[in-house]
Amino acid sequence: MEKLMKPAEYAKELGISRQAVYAKIKRGILTARNVDGKLYIVVDKEAVPPKVSSSEDLKKPVPAKSAAPDTENLQDYKSLLEAKDETIAVLKDTVKDLKESNKQISTTLRGEVDLLKEAFHEMRTLYMHQLEHIEKDDAIDIGTEHEESVTEEAWISLKKFFKQLNITKKKQQEKMMKVLKKAYKKGDSRLVKEEGKIKLNPSADYRDLLK
Repeated sequence: MEKLMKPAEYAKELGISRQAVYAKIKRGILTARNVDGKLYIVVDKEAVPPKVSSSEDLKKPVPAKSAAPDTENLQDYKSLLEAKDETIAVLKDTVKDLKESNKQISTTLRGEVDLLKEAFHEMRTLYMHQLEHIEKDDAIDIGTEHEESVTEEAWISLKKFFKQLNITKKKQQEKMMKVLKKAYKKGDSRLVKEEGKIKLNPSADYRDLLK
């Protein structure tokens, strides 16, 4: 008579793992049936290993067994040994897969570390180039400011201009101021206006304005 058993129950009855039971199903050693979306193993009710007897049953006298070899028990032992071998084979495959996975993970991590090192080196190189460029720009700016300050100091005031030409009389100074202001309005490059005051280039020639 057939009986349906869950894989876990069947494994417990034989003392093997569920992986070994599934391996037997895959190899066709065990017959399985799907009932309402659940997997059951079809076994012969008579072939199921007997359960441990109760204490009362143990007190009953046991009939003497014949000396003839028990073929059925031997078959059960063979099945049990085969199931154990299959469990060991499954565990070996699992360990092998885990080793391969760990190897792949280690290789991937080493590759990621190498990529990070290369990226850091490139960023450091770029940073050093930018730093050198900034230092050069700062040096150029300092030089430019120095030149501008020299240029600004080169322009002289009207007072200093009159002193250099020895123009001391007030009327002469006023007349000259009018001439210079007129020249500035015309766009004379020898003259500039800073803070509302006209300044002159001391290296320029003003003889045309002094006539």
